[in-house]
Amino acid sequence: MGKRVLVIDDEMDLVTLLKFILEKYGLEVITAGNGQEAIDYLEGELTKPEPKLPNVIVTDIMMPVMDGYSMINRLREENEFRNIPIIIMTAKGQIRDLFAAVPNIPVFIEKPFEPKLLKTKIDEVLG
Repeated sequence: MGKRVLVIDDEMDLVTLLKFILEKYGLEVITAGNGQEAIDYLEGELTKPEPKLPNVIVTDIMMPVMDGYSMINRLREENEFRNIPIIIMTAKGQIRDLFAAVPNIPVFIEKPFEPKLLKTKIDEVLG
């Protein structure tokens, strides 16, 4: 089975584009429009006999309902999600400093970016 990526962003055009591109690279892509949708998906998967948790999460920071920062803090509190690597894509370069103390945030990508760069970073994170 291919690697699974959870893409979280409130810009649906970007989510659709990333899903299309990443699927062409053979990745299974799950999408969410904000941090709360992502949490709901992940917690829902834990109730299933064979949960389909992502191998990596790609998330925006500035989103309605629940922003990426709050979502990441929430994920780091849960043993089941704590070790899922996270790639942050954001237009806000200074946000990087907020995550200096948060473990398992290996990569930041500033928008706009080339989709090939994202694929390269996913490959690096997944080894």
